[in-house]
This record gives sequence, structure tokens and C-alpha cells, in this order.
Amino acid sequence: MDNSKELEYESIGKLLIKFSIPSIVGMVVNSLYVIIDRIFVGRGVGSLALSGVAVTFPITNIFMAFGMLTGIGGAAAVSIKLGQKKKEDAEKIVGNVFTLNIIFSLLITIIGIIFLNPILKAFGASPEIMPYAKQFSFILLLGVILQNLGFGMNPLMRSEGEPKMAMITMLIGSVLNFTINPILIFGFKLGVRGSALATIFSQAVCSLWIFLFFTRGRSLLKLKKENMKLDRKVIEEIIAIGMSPFAMQLAGSLITVTFNKSLSQYGGDLAIGAFSLINSIAMLILMPVFGINQGAQPIIGYNYGAKNIDRVKKALKYAVAAGTVIATLGFAIVHLFPVQIIKIFNTSDARLIDIGARGIFIFLMMLPFIGCQCVCANYFQAIGKAKISMFLSLSRQVIVLLPLLLILPSYFKLDGVWISGPIADFIAWALTMVFVMHNIKMLNSNDKELKESKLDEVVS
Repeated sequence: MDNSKELEYESIGKLLIKFSIPSIVGMVVNSLYVIIDRIFVGRGVGSLALSGVAVTFPITNIFMAFGMLTGIGGAAAVSIKLGQKKKEDAEKIVGNVFTLNIIFSLLITIIGIIFLNPILKAFGASPEIMPYAKQFSFILLLGVILQNLGFGMNPLMRSEGEPKMAMITMLIGSVLNFTINPILIFGFKLGVRGSALATIFSQAVCSLWIFLFFTRGRSLLKLKKENMKLDRKVIEEIIAIGMSPFAMQLAGSLITVTFNKSLSQYGGDLAIGAFSLINSIAMLILMPVFGINQGAQPIIGYNYGAKNIDRVKKALKYAVAAGTVIATLGFAIVHLFPVQIIKIFNTSDARLIDIGARGIFIFLMMLPFIGCQCVCANYFQAIGKAKISMFLSLSRQVIVLLPLLLILPSYFKLDGVWISGPIADFIAWALTMVFVMHNIKMLNSNDKELKESKLDEVVS
């Protein structure tokens, strides 16, 4: 049984474990090296350097947005094509994803370097932290193409039934980054430049690994020169599905900028640094949920394309349960040990610790709801309902959260910034549940009609 056939016949529980565990391991390790970066910078360079790096997060989100646009959009489209037994169309998607990654990466590098100073000022960099922000982001911009090729192509491995290979790719980058980071920061005294260089080098190795996999490796789908020529229809299909995570990441940049400005106004540069730590911890907790999303995506997408509705619903059910359990465990840890968690990054700055501990306690109050909401929003993406997925993703980050960020801090100061998060999380969860229940009702109706039609054919 080949990998794609397995998606149609293997038990959903076993498939979800098989596809999710490698994704979870890879993404958790990936998140851990981001946290390790913060520890090295916070302890090796200082609190202001930590805040300087934090100001560059919106730039990093933009890199990831374009990688998600092509990678996740292409992966979902590939899963559906394989479910429809259209291998050649799937390979064309792989080639177009590769080309789009190169084009987008070059544009980001050129625009980012030309307008770096005004961009960082707009993102909330004060004169005190500007040098750190500029050093870090300039090096990252030089290596965008090396990052996005790997990030944009990795999801395609899972879509063709190679979750372990996708995990190995992420592990390679994480281990390299973890190893090189302290050498460059502490050994060569490169400060935040060392952290950025370690990131670029590790991602370059990942990109080369993925390129070799799709050209000389055991991949079902091959990266062929003739498929690298951009096709309008293929691009539209990729972008239609990938627009949801793309918009979510861009919204994340907008929200981070808004956060930084409010944090700077009501808590100073240290509040910006504290928020970066809170975000890092939140990502560490949610990465397993994202891993479940990535594991469920090819299962849901393939079976949706093959019209196996019962398997689609079961995969969604299992994924929601797993995501909620993981987020709930994270909630318990964060609220039992808020001070201890912040002290991992810095033990000498009492104000940073106080701000961070209170912030993490309030901001992550609705973690269990976030786990469920993330899985359900991803479900719509997996079945090709890009507009719904994008709306649900944006409901938390823009439609609800942004107005709260503009209103609540004027009444509750710094606490108003923290409170905005959990309120938006709960509203977005409630809205998502309405859409999911409606969609399941439609699937049940369509499935019933399909089964009755097949029965009529047998009888006749």
C-alpha cells in the first residue's frame, strides 16, 4: 500500500498519530530553538537586546506569511489532487510552489533592505533598542530566500505521505541552530548578529535537504524543471487555499506592531521584551496543536477529495480532542508557574520578571479554547474552504483583537493590553463553533444523498 492509498484505508486514529507525531516533534523542536535564542540573547546580551529582537517579530511574520501562502496552500492542493488521483497536477503544484518561493523571497529582501529603518521605527523600535533590531533584521533579510525555500516546501512532504521526512528536515534546522547559536553569541561575541546568522545557516541546510529530497530522493512527487514554469490556474489554486494562513500571519504582524506600541506606551521597552517571551511560550504550547493540524491536513484533504465523509468527520473529531487536551495542559503549567517560566530567560531584571509573569498569567487565560479554534480553522483550509478559514483566522487577530487593543489599554493601562488576548480568544472560538456545526450538518446531508444515489445504482 503506497503512502497516498494509506490515507484512504488506514484507521484514522493510527493515521493521525503517524502523521502528527513527526510534525509535533519537528515543530516543538523548532519552537524550542526560538526559545533558546531568546535565552541566549536575554542572558548573553541583555534585556534591551531582547526587546530589540522582539521588535523584529513582525518582519519574521512576513517571511513566514509568504512561506505559508505557497507551502500550506500548495500542500492542501496537493492532498486534494492526490485524493482525486491526479498525480501530474500535484507535481505541477510542487514546481509552482518552488518558483513562487524564489520570487516572493527576492522581493521581500529588496524591499526590506531599502526601507529597513522606517520599517523598524514603525514597528516600535525606540532609539535604545534600534541598534539591536537593525543588526538582527538586516542579516535575516539577506537570507530570506534560504529560509522560505525550506519553510515553503516542507509541508509538501507531509501531503504526499512523508511526515517523518518532514520531521527530520525540521530537526536538522533546529539542532544546527541550537548548536551554532551559543558559539556565535558567546564564543565569537557576535551578540544578536550571531543569533541571526545561526538562523540563516540552519535554514539554508534545510532548504538544500528539501531540494535534494524532491529531485533525487524517494519522493512520490518530483520537482521537475517543466513544472517550475508558473501556471495561472495553479497559482490561483495555491493562493486561494494559502490565503488564510497568509492573511493570519500578516495580521499577526499588524497585531504585534499594535501590541508593541501599546506596550511601549504603558510599560516601556521591557514590556515589549516581556511580550516576546510570552509569545515564545505560547508558541511552544501551541506548536503541538499546529503539528496536529499538519498531521490532520493530508488525511482530511485526501478523504474530502475522495468523498469519504465519515473519515473526514472522524479525523476532525480526533484532531479537536487532541488539540484541546494539549492546550489545556499548557494552560495548567503556565498558570501554576508564571514567575519560574519568565526567569528561564532572565534572572537579573526584576521588572522584566514582574511584567512578564503578570502578562503570561492574563494573556494565556483562554488557551484551551485556542487549541480547539486552531484545529477547526485549519479544517476549513484542509477541505479547500479558503475564505471561511481566512475569516475565522482573522476573527481573532484583527476583527476582534485589534479593536480591543485600541480601546482597553486606555482604561486599564498595561493590563488592558493583556486582557485583550483572552477576550478575543473566546469570541473567536464561539464564532468558529457556529461555522463548524453548520459545515458538519451540510456534510451529513450531502453524504446521505451520495449513499442513496449509490444504493439506487446497485438496485437498478
